[in-house]
Order: sequence, then structure tokens, then C-alpha cells
Amino acid sequence: MASAMDQKLSAPDRVRAALSVAGIAAHIEEFTSSTRTAQDAAVAVGSGVGQIVKSLVFLAGGTPVLALVSGANRLDPQRLAALTGAEIAKADADAVRQATGYAIGGVPPIGFPAPLPTFIDRDLLQYDLVWAAAGTPRHVFPVAPQELLRITGGTAVDLKLSA
Repeated sequence: MASAMDQKLSAPDRVRAALSVAGIAAHIEEFTSSTRTAQDAAVAVGSGVGQIVKSLVFLAGGTPVLALVSGANRLDPQRLAALTGAEIAKADADAVRQATGYAIGGVPPIGFPAPLPTFIDRDLLQYDLVWAAAGTPRHVFPVAPQELLRITGGTAVDLKLSA
């Protein structure tokens, strides 16, 4: 559980601290415009939409799980259900905040009160660098996909909805 001192830090500072503990000296960037959607984030950072990491929280049989999905893809809930072995439901705003400590639109891939089972869209691994939310809808940070796998303890899987 996050300590009282952690709660006094801003959301981006909590992400920065979690990244530091994980051995990542990431440069968190703040933008005046929103990076809430993958398209907005791609425009802000000057990357392709596929390089944006969407942090999606679902409930697998009532237990929160994190899906880190390429901004170019839509998640296939049936694939996630098969991976978790449980029925999948999208977490509402309260469940997301309770599980992660962050609001929808700024959920980072790490820095939660307790670790979440994490599934990473295999399509993110094709890039040298991807961009993830850093605690608010205006803060993001770059990270190599292999480092994202390492720091989240995630599993690289095929999560995208087939056309």
C-alpha cells in the first residue's frame, strides 16, 4: 500500500518515483494540451499512434488486471478473458482509481498501491520507443518496450481485436 508520504506527491512525481525504483531515469514530459487519447498523445509527442501505450484496467472475475495496448489497436476482451481464465468487465472510474491510484486518462503502467497482473500488447514490441501515461492526462514518458515488460512484470501477448 502506498505510504502517506507517497500520497503527498503529485501523480507525475509518484510515477517518477516508481520508475526510479525500477531503475528507469525517465524524462516525464508535460503538455499544455491533453494526451488523454492515443491520437492526442501521438500528436503531442510527434510519434505514430501505435507507439502510444493505452493503460486499460479490466476486472477479471472481479480482480483488477492491466492491459497495455498499442494506441493503434482495440483490445479483444475475449482474448483477455482467455488469458486470465475469468470473465472480463471494464473497470469503472472508481475501480480504476482504487486499483491504480490514478484517474482514467492518466493511468501509468507502474506505481500502483499493489502490483496488478499485466498483459502487454505484443504489437508494442516492434518499436524502439513507446510513450506511456505518467499520472495525468497531460503527462507522458518514453520507454523502450523491453523495459516496459521488465518494470511491469508483464506478459507480452496478442491482445488486439481482429478485423
